[in-house]
Amino acid sequence: MTAKIVKGSSFSGAVGYMTSKEEKTEVLKAEGVLMEPKELTVKGFELQASMHPTVKKPVLHISLNFSEQDKSRLTNQKMVEIAEAYMQQMDIKNTQYLIVRHHDTKHPHLHLCINRIDNVGKLISDKNEKYRSTKICRELTEKHGLYISPGKENVNRERLIGYDKTKYGIYDALKRAIPKSKTWKELEKQLKKDGITFRFKMSGNTNKIQGIIFEKDGININGSKVDRECSYSKIDREIKDNALEALQVSERQLDNMLNNQLSLTDEAIGNMESLLLFLASTFASFFEPSGPHYDATLADYIKRMRAKKFDRMSRVRVSRVRL
Repeated sequence: MTAKIVKGSSFSGAVGYMTSKEEKTEVLKAEGVLMEPKELTVKGFELQASMHPTVKKPVLHISLNFSEQDKSRLTNQKMVEIAEAYMQQMDIKNTQYLIVRHHDTKHPHLHLCINRIDNVGKLISDKNEKYRSTKICRELTEKHGLYISPGKENVNRERLIGYDKTKYGIYDALKRAIPKSKTWKELEKQLKKDGITFRFKMSGNTNKIQGIIFEKDGININGSKVDRECSYSKIDREIKDNALEALQVSERQLDNMLNNQLSLTDEAIGNMESLLLFLASTFASFFEPSGPHYDATLADYIKRMRAKKFDRMSRVRVSRVRL
C-alpha cells in the first residue's frame, strides 16, 4: 500500500475528478457532506473551508494504492476500514471527507477528498506528512496482511558494494534530511554530514532547473535514478511544503504575542520585527521571481504576513503612546 498526497484549492476539481468516470467509480462513504449530487458535495466542503479563508489550499486529495495481488481481498468495506485507519493515524480527524473507489486500473485504489479545515475551523497539521504517511502505509500493509513489494526499505545494505552501495547511501541520507530541510541550503548542509554533495542540471543557458545530480565517494547519480521520489521536482516541492509550514508556525507565534498588545515592550516589538526580517532572508531564494527556486505561494504568503504584522505592531505603538 502506498499513498500519494496532493494539496489543492478547488474542491470542485477534486470531487469532479474522483467521480468523473461514473461507470468505473464507486462512492464508498461520505462524512460531513452529501454523497450526491456532486454540486452539493462541493458546496458542503466549500462552506466549511470558508471558516478559515486565509488557507489558500484547503483541499487534501490522497490516493491509496494497493498491489494487484490484493485485489480479491479488498472489498469495499475493507478499503473504507483501511482508509479511515490511515486518516486516524495521520491525525486527520473531526473533518469532512469523501471516499471513492476507482476501477480504471488493474491495481485496486481509492481516492480521498478531505477538508483541511476541520469542523471547528482549525487547519489540520501537515507536519512531516510524507514521512508519517510512508510509515503508516507500511504498518497498515503489515497489519492487514497485504502484499509487500521488495522496495528499497527491504534491501540488505550490508551486502551492497560499489554503485549500489552509494545509491542506497544517498537514498537513506535524503530520507533523513528532506523532512528537516526548509531550504535547499539546509538540505545541502544536512547531506554534507554524510559526505554527499549535489548540483543542478540547467535547461540550456537559462536558470531553469531540470534535474539534480548527487555525488558521493566520487560517484555521480541523477536524483531520479536514486529513486522516483528523489527527483528535483519532488524534493523541491517537499522543501517548499516544509518552508510554508515553518512560516505558518511563525505566524501563529507572532499572533499569540500580538494578542497581548498592551504588555509588549519596545524590545519585544523589535524582536518581532527582527524575526520577520530573518524569515524573509532565510527564505529569500523562494521570493525572487527570476530565481530558479521562486515559488509564488511562499512569496505571497510572507508578503501578506509582513504587511499584517507591521500594521498590527504600528497600532500597538500608537495605542501605547495614547496611554
